[in-house]
Amino acid sequence: MTFRPPAAAAALAGAALAALAPAARAGAQTDYYNTDAGRPLTIEDAYPVERRAVELQAAPLRLERTLGGTYRWGIEPEVAIGVLPRTQFEIGVPLVLVDRGPGAGARASERSAGVAGIDLSVLHNLNVETTTVPALALSAGALVPAGSLGPDHPYGAVKAMATKTFAWARFHANAQAAFGPGLSLPPGSADDPVGGNTLELSRWLAGLAMDRPFPLRSLLVSAEVFARAPIVRGQPLEWNAGAGSRWQASPRWALDAGVGRHLTGDDRGWYFTAGGAYAVGLPWRRR
Repeated sequence: MTFRPPAAAAALAGAALAALAPAARAGAQTDYYNTDAGRPLTIEDAYPVERRAVELQAAPLRLERTLGGTYRWGIEPEVAIGVLPRTQFEIGVPLVLVDRGPGAGARASERSAGVAGIDLSVLHNLNVETTTVPALALSAGALVPAGSLGPDHPYGAVKAMATKTFAWARFHANAQAAFGPGLSLPPGSADDPVGGNTLELSRWLAGLAMDRPFPLRSLLVSAEVFARAPIVRGQPLEWNAGAGSRWQASPRWALDAGVGRHLTGDDRGWYFTAGGAYAVGLPWRRR
């Protein structure tokens, strides 16, 4: 059977939207309210998982299509643990499949797949949101070399986040800076040189997001706009926009789906995200 990425993407999008559509009433379920980077948008809120909670991000999927014809599939299983009050530790292992078609300047059906590093991060919420002061948070992370598609050097990043809640919507602001050597593309190439996390690494990133919660239906609808400076040398500033939704399917399961597009830059392609998270509590004793 011939591999058809557009058909696969359409099927995944349909399944995700079908799952989000029958958003039944779910009472006090609130995990849908806590957004994470990539689930469904790049811009996240300023809140960690609850203390003594564990969130298993089973299969967050990202599909990206470049204008050159390359399809990049990424799945990054992650675990987030509420280790301290208002603090979470997170570890993820990105798995990547890159399919370069004839239009990408490569041989037909050239593919590469493998582990694209190990993601480590710590997020700490600085304060409780009030009517006048937004919730603020700081995070620090690292991408460690690992796997056939991982970077050759480690990269570090710091991020500042703010969230302000109003009666009709929430607003979020993120600003991030990364540290590590710049990358270069091979001559004549418009794609990721290794097919790993290079397209997602940013020298810096800043953006805004807005979401509208529907508490009685445990549903969140979001939109974002952000700018990023690629870590690849010579690539121009990118502006991106996206929209998505997150739904609490059960007391422990939260599902999400989103879609976005690169509005400027060398490659104005599109991307699609879908995923699910399962939350549990650890039997740690309160002191």
